[in-house]
Amino acid sequence: MRSEAAATASPRHAGDAVLAGITDEAAPDLAGQLAVLAELGWSAVELRTVDGLAVADLADRHFARVASTLADHGVRVVCVASRIGGWARPVTAPFEDDLAELAVLARRCAVLGTPYVRIMSYPNDGLDESRWRARVLDRVVALARAAEAAGVVLLHENCSGWAASDADRMLELLDAVNGSSLRLLFDTGNPVAHGYDGYEVLRRVAPHVAHVHVKDARGATFVDPGTGEARVRDCVRLLRSAGYPGAWSLEPHVALQPHRSDRPAEGAAEAFVRAGRALARLLR
Repeated sequence: MRSEAAATASPRHAGDAVLAGITDEAAPDLAGQLAVLAELGWSAVELRTVDGLAVADLADRHFARVASTLADHGVRVVCVASRIGGWARPVTAPFEDDLAELAVLARRCAVLGTPYVRIMSYPNDGLDESRWRARVLDRVVALARAAEAAGVVLLHENCSGWAASDADRMLELLDAVNGSSLRLLFDTGNPVAHGYDGYEVLRRVAPHVAHVHVKDARGATFVDPGTGEARVRDCVRLLRSAGYPGAWSLEPHVALQPHRSDRPAEGAAEAFVRAGRALARLLR
């Protein structure tokens, strides 16, 4: 099975694209996550959790083991997915939690060799529109300044928050920061799940996209890349025409949706590999 996976899904057979995965959707433990990468023939990962713990919450010794194990296996980290501004941290949540997480992740990104930290833009929690906007902009600008000082780049994902689904708001965030410490992360499947036209948003923001999550969906159901309504192929073509230089990071949600469960469903590894092969075929 390994040789078949490598032949179908290695970066060399996907137009030399860098294929990565948010592998905690396949297994909670690092050994299981590395196993699915090996099955696919991939050598890049986007770290979110290990053993059920967010990267920033790993004890120092635990994190050191994770970093050394990844290096020993020749696996590089393309991004660290944080909880900053995400679905569990609305705009009324303590900002100190986000600043503290960023400080930890900046140090750990230096060890892992990646500059990228995924963030979102704060779901509302009872504020009126103008106060929500103002607080989000203040927080993201402050985070971006801290990121610049620490040598990392924040990637705003089109998911939870004020600028989740609106190209004008995404561009306003970038303008407010006015620097290289904030770029965009485009997730191909989120627009279907959240009910907006992702391709039209991408047309306006593609030059600012530095990282991509690949998933697909039919309505509220996530499916393998290229088999749903997210226009994944069209998004790939658009990004390539815009000169997108980054990785294609698989986040299939077919066996785990982090806001609904904290552990992958039975058969998650097989489902992840199947989705990874679909992604590699699509990129070819």
